[in-house]
Amino acid sequence: MKRLLIAALAGALVACAGEPRGSHPPESGSDAALSAKVKAAIATDVGARAAGSLNVETYGGVVEISGFADSEQQATRAAQAAKKVQGVRSVRNEIRVKAS
Repeated sequence: MKRLLIAALAGALVACAGEPRGSHPPESGSDAALSAKVKAAIATDVGARAAGSLNVETYGGVVEISGFADSEQQATRAAQAAKKVQGVRSVRNEIRVKAS
């Protein structure tokens, strides 16, 4: 049940992630699937709230994570979770820590 909830959450988050930046080509089907897996991994390892505040875009297996985290530790854990996902070639961590 928990996995189903996480998968549904990840799918919804990816759908709401927004448009890719103009300097990147659109994600392919496999890149979009990899983005969904990364979102699910972040939700599992860091928490659904953290995953909801991050954008994940993938291009040719290179994952870019952006958005805001509550702490440097949370940002680091999100990037580490992404690196563990099979198919991820590298991770660009563009996460910013919210000012306290």
